[in-house]
Amino acid sequence: MLMDFKHISVLLEESVESLNIKPDGVYVDCTAGGGGHSAAILFHLGENGRMVLIDQDPDAVNTLKKRFDGDKRVTIVHDNFSNFSNILSDLGIDAVDGIVADLGVSSHQLDTAERGFSFHHDANLDMRMSQQGKSAADVVNTYSKNELASVILRYGEEKFADRVANEIIKAREAKRIETTLELARIVSSAIPAKFRRNGHPARKTFQAIRIEVNGELDVLKNTLPDMFEKLKSNGVLSVITFHSLEDKIVKDYFRTLKEGCTCPKDFPVCVCGKKPKAVVKSAGVKASGKELDENNRSRSAKLRTAMKI
Repeated sequence: MLMDFKHISVLLEESVESLNIKPDGVYVDCTAGGGGHSAAILFHLGENGRMVLIDQDPDAVNTLKKRFDGDKRVTIVHDNFSNFSNILSDLGIDAVDGIVADLGVSSHQLDTAERGFSFHHDANLDMRMSQQGKSAADVVNTYSKNELASVILRYGEEKFADRVANEIIKAREAKRIETTLELARIVSSAIPAKFRRNGHPARKTFQAIRIEVNGELDVLKNTLPDMFEKLKSNGVLSVITFHSLEDKIVKDYFRTLKEGCTCPKDFPVCVCGKKPKAVVKSAGVKASGKELDENNRSRSAKLRTAMKI
C-alpha cells in the first residue's frame, strides 16, 4: 500500500511571499513533493492562474494527483527539473511569473525506511529520488577507492574521506554492502572517536552518496540558467537550499545575474556592455525560531530569491 508523500514545507511563508504572486500568473514548483509550496501558491491564484508541479519521485506524483485532483489550474509533470525548458515547451508555456525550487531530500524520503536515505533505519541501500537508475549500493560496491574518496570529499566535505573509502573497500571485499546500517557502521568505524560527537559520523558520507546517485549539484548548476531564462520581466526565482554546496551554486549564479559593468574602474566609459539581469531580493534568509522549534530539519535551510529585470 502506497504511503502519502509526507513533507513539511520549509520557509513556506517566506518563499511564497517572495514570489509576489499575481492572481492570473503562471508559476512552477520544480520539486513539488507533497505539494506544500504549491498549495500555498494556489491559494493566491485566481481561476485564470496556472501552476505547473514537477517531481521526479513517483510517490510524490501520486500524492500530488490525489491532492490536486479536479483543480484545472494545475498541471502535474513526472520528470526531473533538469528538463525544465523542455517541460514548459511541451506545455506551450513561453514564460512564467515565478519559480520555486525546494532542494534536497524530502521528509518522506528520509522517513520512509525502505527508500534507503536514512542512516537511522535499516533498509536496502537505495537513495534514488526517481526510483530509477544507479543506486547507492551500486556506488558503494562498484566505485574505485579513489572515486569513492573523491565523491565523499567533494559532496560530503568529509575530511576523513580517504579513511572512509578504505574501510568501504575492505568491507566489500568480504561481502557486498547491501544495507544502510551496514554502511553506517563501516563509515563510523573510519571516523576517529573524538570526531564522532558532532552529529552522526555517517551523515556527511550519506549526503555525498545521495548527491552522487541523484546528480543533484550538476542538475542545479546546469538548470538555474534555464529557469531564469524562462522568467518574464519582474518574474521571480526562489530557491531553498539545505547545505553549503547547494547554497554556493545558487549564491554564485545570482551574483552573476546582478553584476553589471566589469570594466576596470579607470576606464572612462564601459566597453564590456554588461548590464544587471536581476535584482537579488533575498540573500540567505533562514528559518525563524518558531519554525526551528516545529521542524528541526529547517535549521540548515536558506532562501535566495532573484527578480528578473
